[in-house]
Amino acid sequence: MDTENRSATTPAESRVPAKNHPAGYRPAGVVHEHVRHTENFTVIGNDLAQHPELSLLAIGLACHIQSVRPGTAVDIKTLAARFPEGPTRIAAALRELEKHGYLRRNRERTATGRIVTRTVSCNRPGHRAAAREATPRRPARRTSPDEPAPRKRLPAVPQPSYPAPALLQTAVDVLAGLRRHDPRLLLSETDAEHLAPGVASWLERDLTPTAVRRALTANLPQEPLTRPAALLAHRLTAHLPPPPPFTPPPTPREPRHPFQTCDGCDRPFRAPTPGPCRDCRPALPEAA
Repeated sequence: MDTENRSATTPAESRVPAKNHPAGYRPAGVVHEHVRHTENFTVIGNDLAQHPELSLLAIGLACHIQSVRPGTAVDIKTLAARFPEGPTRIAAALRELEKHGYLRRNRERTATGRIVTRTVSCNRPGHRAAAREATPRRPARRTSPDEPAPRKRLPAVPQPSYPAPALLQTAVDVLAGLRRHDPRLLLSETDAEHLAPGVASWLERDLTPTAVRRALTANLPQEPLTRPAALLAHRLTAHLPPPPPFTPPPTPREPRHPFQTCDGCDRPFRAPTPGPCRDCRPALPEAA
């Protein structure tokens, strides 16, 4: 039991923090403290940020160009007024980006005959689709940084078979009254005009305005509604009830004739004109 086994392998020593990493040790190089961006950010690829041949000015200039809105001026004069490097260094950085495919500058002639330079920024050189390149693009409109984003289009809604003016007005009244049941369902006039045909298609299926209002306001989510009109459009389409069952029109009843008095037996009976009753008709000479 006390014989030492010299052929056994020596067990590895445990990792002791105090021995391997003394107190106060920090790894060399940068330490990242990142926070996830949820708005106002631009995705920059490592191929650009860590490019082995581009200068630091060219990399920073490419990141700036990729972060601005379409239509923003990125010519040498505008960039020189924005940054302190000066037009000579900025022009050299733009040539670097153009050489490595991150920038394309095309001279085009406008409809008025003026020659302009169109700048195209590429975040991944060589990966643009050929079909997209072949399609002529309209010149981007210059926008202000404070200009709000374009309004998203609402989903389509069902259309009534016969959009009578009175039916559409009733539908608008239903939509205008939704905010009394939930203040979050405050709609603009444009939204109400878009949703009115959908409500009219419900009303023409034998539903009352109260029933439509209950269907649109039932079980709403608790969180704030960012696009209440889009939610209502989805409900009008997804929860559209089926048409009512076909009911045949009632069969017209035979007209009730007035009472007549029989000429032979004085018995009253119904007939369109005076004369003998059914029992006295065979006894008449005309019947023989």
